[in-house]
Amino acid sequence: MEASKDVDGGSSTMTVHVKFTGRTLPVSLPEDATVDELKSLLQPLTNVLPRGQTLIFKGRVLTDKVSLKSVPVTNGSKLMLIASQGLHQGDGPITKDSTSQTANSRRILDAKKAQVSHTKTFIEKSRPEKWKLTGVVALSECHLEAVPEEVWSCESSVRVLDISNNFIHEVPTKVGLLQSLNKLLLNANNITDDSISWEGLSSLKSLTILSINQNCLTTLPSQVGTLTSLCQLHLSNNKIKSLPDELGSLNKLEILKVANNRLSSIPLTIGNCKSLVEIDLSCNLLIDLPETVGNLLDLKVLILRNNGLKSLPPALFKMCTQLSTLDLHGTQITNDSLRQIEGWKDFDERRRAKHQKQLDFRVGSSGVFDEGADDDQIHR
Repeated sequence: MEASKDVDGGSSTMTVHVKFTGRTLPVSLPEDATVDELKSLLQPLTNVLPRGQTLIFKGRVLTDKVSLKSVPVTNGSKLMLIASQGLHQGDGPITKDSTSQTANSRRILDAKKAQVSHTKTFIEKSRPEKWKLTGVVALSECHLEAVPEEVWSCESSVRVLDISNNFIHEVPTKVGLLQSLNKLLLNANNITDDSISWEGLSSLKSLTILSINQNCLTTLPSQVGTLTSLCQLHLSNNKIKSLPDELGSLNKLEILKVANNRLSSIPLTIGNCKSLVEIDLSCNLLIDLPETVGNLLDLKVLILRNNGLKSLPPALFKMCTQLSTLDLHGTQITNDSLRQIEGWKDFDERRRAKHQKQLDFRVGSSGVFDEGADDDQIHR
């Protein structure tokens, strides 16, 4: 079938077939449309936000700004859609058969909106059942001011709770009812020190990922030490001034990100977090690091840019033999001073080998090797 020509003489339209959750969605769109525009058309058909969509064509992952015809995706092409967990609207991805796509995509969008309106009551009533079935409560970007009470009724059925990017100002003690919770995402809300129940959080013994980025926290209480299953702790973009000694109890912690806060020191007990692989302490007020950082033998990534650091623990390179990424830009530690630290040569070989590997696989590298710190003349 040939692509149709716009009646006004504009760009031609084409129909592509997107496979998703066992069904095929026909989508009509202009021939010169981008991948991003296709994702926008798929959102009302799947309930998956564009940033949670991965489109694959002939084994290739398509990037947003690429035009479809350059891939080339043509009329009748078949693509596959994969949805990321936690990036669904409302009740998650649509799995029921949808109305067939016509040549006029605007009419289809209007029809979908009408369908949602007519079935709103049914969807609202069935939300807890769906959450219990999937174990995932995805309520990101839903303009919420409070966590819906029906969430707490799911209790131990919930494994993932994502309420990021809302206006929520309270995480009540009831969060402790979610005994099977593995992943809790609270990013970009209005959460303060007094509005989050750490008593409730401390009951979540299965919690492996806790993310409270971009809120209004000024302290991290000692109760965080009770979350001994934590593998990832994300606290960036708050106003946190200190970390508690109890942080050292998190011996399974692999990733710690506390960038863009007001930390002036790091507790000595961080050396007890023997599983740490990645630490991001960028954009804080640190003037030194404790010697115990040298105990983190599995550490591979250490981000310290934009702090007041003048030196590193002397044993860092010698003890942390897995370290291959170190960012000290915006500190008083220069490339020349780094070269004076014992073990620097072995560290330099590791990071250059990693850089070459990224080049070979074209992963996250611009081709320019980063020395990791500023040159001396910048500080003169």
